[in-house]
Amino acid sequence: MSGAEDAEWLRWVRKQFGSIAGEDKEIDLEEFKTALQVKESFFAERFFSLFDSDGSGTISLEELLEALSLLVHGSETDKLRFLFQVYDVDGSGSIEPEELRVVLGWCLRESSIALPEERLGHLTSALFEAADKDHSGSITFEELREELEAFPEVMENLTISAASWLKPPAPTERSWRPRCLTRTYWHNHRSKLAFLGGYTTLNILLFALAAWRHAGHGGWLAVARGCGQCLNFNCSFLAVLMLRRCLTWLRATPLAEVLPLDQHVVFHQLVGYVVLALAALHTGAHVANFSRLAQQDGHPALTQYLLSARPGVGGLGGTASQTGLALQGLLLTMIIFSSPCVRRSGHFEVFYWTHLSYISVWILLILHGPHFWKWFVVPGCLFVLEKVVGLAWRRAGGLRIVEVNLLPSKVTHLVIERPQFFHYKPGDYVYLNIPAIAAYEWHPFTISSAPEQQETLWLHIRSLGQWTTKLYEYFQQPQWPSPGSKPLGRRLGEKTPQCWAQVSTGLSETHRLCNIKCYIDGPYGTPTRRIFTSEHAVLIGAGIGITPFASILQSIMYRYRRRRQSCPSCHYSWCEDLRDEEMTLRKVDFIWINRDQKHFEWFVSLLTKLEMEQAEQEPGGQFLEMHMYMTSALSKSDMKAIGLQMALDLLAAKEQRDSITGLRTRTQPGRPDWSKVFGKVAEEKKGKVQVFFCGSPALAKVIRGHCERFGFRFFKENF
Repeated sequence: MSGAEDAEWLRWVRKQFGSIAGEDKEIDLEEFKTALQVKESFFAERFFSLFDSDGSGTISLEELLEALSLLVHGSETDKLRFLFQVYDVDGSGSIEPEELRVVLGWCLRESSIALPEERLGHLTSALFEAADKDHSGSITFEELREELEAFPEVMENLTISAASWLKPPAPTERSWRPRCLTRTYWHNHRSKLAFLGGYTTLNILLFALAAWRHAGHGGWLAVARGCGQCLNFNCSFLAVLMLRRCLTWLRATPLAEVLPLDQHVVFHQLVGYVVLALAALHTGAHVANFSRLAQQDGHPALTQYLLSARPGVGGLGGTASQTGLALQGLLLTMIIFSSPCVRRSGHFEVFYWTHLSYISVWILLILHGPHFWKWFVVPGCLFVLEKVVGLAWRRAGGLRIVEVNLLPSKVTHLVIERPQFFHYKPGDYVYLNIPAIAAYEWHPFTISSAPEQQETLWLHIRSLGQWTTKLYEYFQQPQWPSPGSKPLGRRLGEKTPQCWAQVSTGLSETHRLCNIKCYIDGPYGTPTRRIFTSEHAVLIGAGIGITPFASILQSIMYRYRRRRQSCPSCHYSWCEDLRDEEMTLRKVDFIWINRDQKHFEWFVSLLTKLEMEQAEQEPGGQFLEMHMYMTSALSKSDMKAIGLQMALDLLAAKEQRDSITGLRTRTQPGRPDWSKVFGKVAEEKKGKVQVFFCGSPALAKVIRGHCERFGFRFFKENF
């Protein structure tokens, strides 16, 4: 640190000490635990005893500054000496096997990793055997330092990373140029920006032409007519943006490179807000114009104008005022109950039923505006045709859920019989209806099985809302509902679902064979369809966001299997070049980020199979590369986890599998360093890089920013 930085650090520590210590100007153990932000008291107590140099039971400002100066400004030897003292629980000057086992056990708890006692013993043995160079039965300080010399980046950053008072927050660097003015931003968003520009220009043009035609009748009437013409277009365009089958078909055409098909839901929401604003301005302009005319003799009162039909006012039978007010109320209701706070708070049925009023809106628009039908006839016919096709497809014959697996973290894995003529692409989604759960609710879920899997469809559904929670709880019952419990399916006239057998029940999974009726509508396309036309694809899934990539990864391996060649003489096998008219992929990096250990159990069997096939068909493992991250685990540079991470590395190298997931790929602790991850991708030079993400919006924003910096194209799956 420079002198100025050192002074700032001292000022920061003094300020933090004052806020922690309180009136007595001393920090006791409980206050220390709170400030240190550790999950387990073991490390708080070990650090406290080392900070409390005089053994008084409290830490003074001088003791705190001395200890923190060592950890922040000290040499590698100073930091390592502190670490050694943490592990030397009995203070004997050496680390015994039992001491190491105790500390590693607390390391596991601090990182939210649950392993059996046998695995803990293996970890202890692996680390102890590696560090005990002279086989004396204990680890000395010099032996620990020698072992850590293999991790220079760890030694350089060794600290107590969870302590917020170690150093002041880094200043945020802000670019002088707004993000929306950068060349990369315009390049990555060119189709969306072009679409918005065209949409805005068209609305301005429609408004100007209609207002110009009525300019001689007063300014307010011109505004009302201009808004009315824009409403004719926008209310029809709302239907176009939700023609899912047409949009899925467009994804297979060259127009997919020009039109922002991936944002059709976002644009639908945007146009909805535009319609509400135009409707309010349209109504206000008409009221203002009538108020101007009401000053003349012979004109009715405003209430009479609004509430009673009068010839010449407009609309069918002079009902323009009444239908306009009804439209305002319906539009406002639809938008209010379409907000995320309603849809994502477990009240989807409120959004669903209020949104069905779009039928009433279109009927009222036809009655209200004499020219609306001209704008609506083509989109309306396509919309009706899609609904008829969907209804015929749904009700032509119900499907059956033949198997259910209840996975950790309340994930329901449904295995559904696949219809004979059901064709889809990897990453597509369907709408699912299960009458036994809710007769009229349809919810979208990504298909997690590969298209090459002919007999069944897989859906992995996490319990995040009311319907998904009901689904999990329904299959969680030890016995199916009896006739006296009156399940929803019985009340709706459905036959009682029948369960054939419960195959196995464990602590983490329940597996059942079933025979339950369901309906699906789809498939519908997503941005992930572009993956197979990429050259270097980076797939990033956060939590259950792995679902669309599960289908894609399986499909990749199916295609590998089809191209596998074998020599008839020596039986040597190899894989032909995968690039063809359907798949131009040269490299795939799959990154899966999970909060804790149990979330990896969702797809660990699938990933294990993919790793095995990859090893058999391409021993170098260069085509598909996996990266696993566990955010609850502390990083290798944290003193509370360095021993554990070293032991996990040593054991993984010895057994060729990760102790957390069982995969060959080592699970990395903490969050990805996106600059390093994308820097490595860029250095490989496997072709044009496209990043596909499915997960939380907050993480999507972070990854999008890094993609713009590296010049990668970014696609986000709606989550």
